[in-house]
Amino acid sequence: MDLNRRARRVGLTAIACALLLRLYDAGVFRWAAEQLTAPDTAAFLLFLETGRRESEAEGFDFSFLPESAAPVFAAETLPENNPEIPAETAPETDPPAPAQADAVSVYYACSLRPDLDKLLAQPLTLDLSGDAPTVLILHTHTTESYTKDGEDYVETADYRTLDENYNMLSIGAEVARRLEAGGVTAIQDRSLHDYPSYNGSYTDARKSIRKYLAEYPTIRLVLDLHRDAADTPSGQLRTLASTGAGASAQLMLVMGSSAAGLKHPDWEQNLSLALKLQAVLERKDPGITRSTILRAQRFNQDLSPGCLLVEVGAAGNTHAEALRAADALAAGILALAAENSP
Repeated sequence: MDLNRRARRVGLTAIACALLLRLYDAGVFRWAAEQLTAPDTAAFLLFLETGRRESEAEGFDFSFLPESAAPVFAAETLPENNPEIPAETAPETDPPAPAQADAVSVYYACSLRPDLDKLLAQPLTLDLSGDAPTVLILHTHTTESYTKDGEDYVETADYRTLDENYNMLSIGAEVARRLEAGGVTAIQDRSLHDYPSYNGSYTDARKSIRKYLAEYPTIRLVLDLHRDAADTPSGQLRTLASTGAGASAQLMLVMGSSAAGLKHPDWEQNLSLALKLQAVLERKDPGITRSTILRAQRFNQDLSPGCLLVEVGAAGNTHAEALRAADALAAGILALAAENSP
């Protein structure tokens, strides 16, 4: 009798495993995940759980859908978002204003199609003067790092480290240094928002941004500095540009919107700022930027009309190349502020 029971259990377990594998191959689990993370579904579940609508929920954001993948604590890494796009699948773009046609391009990763001519023509006042901080620099994914080029430091995962000399804190410190040298007072949040837990990075960063904006109402520009990553046939993505200082990583602006259904009234104002910064960067160092990406998620940019997420190079770049890109970013910000100060 016991043997029969055990045989039935083994048989049922085998059948269940076969069914799960069949469902997995059919994409049922992926479909279910997409349904659960859809804006309307998530908002409804939040309402059922808390009795509040999403606009009332502190820190509720779809930015947990990151612009790059979570770290993989193993020898191999999974592909991350924002790879170089092959020519045969080039993203749809709109022609920008004639004066900026050779400097600005947009990759649409959401359903929105704003009027780029109008955004480029929109007046901009960027006052970064004064002794109080006017620029906040932070890093939602603080431990992101680059390809080693002779450096000796410990990685917590592939292309991630707690060593502040080589993770995003070092990139932010360089941007702050160059801004300070140009007469702009910058403050850097040095929190590890993605360590020890990657999940909730944006929620944690959101709290920091709000704290700094409340403490320093003079802040006009918020820079969330990351580095991109993507598998390519030759290894990790390496972006390259030529600057007066030598070979540099490229810069990419990732801009949020209200396409996911969350409140973000100033997303077009943020995008206008991003496009104008891209134009200035390209004028100073042609080829220094990749296409600006417009995403459905907010990336905490709803907290201020001067919020920018900037990918400083990618995992395939060296730290030295990323530092040159950081210098170019700071120089572009200084030039943009000088051209648009009151």
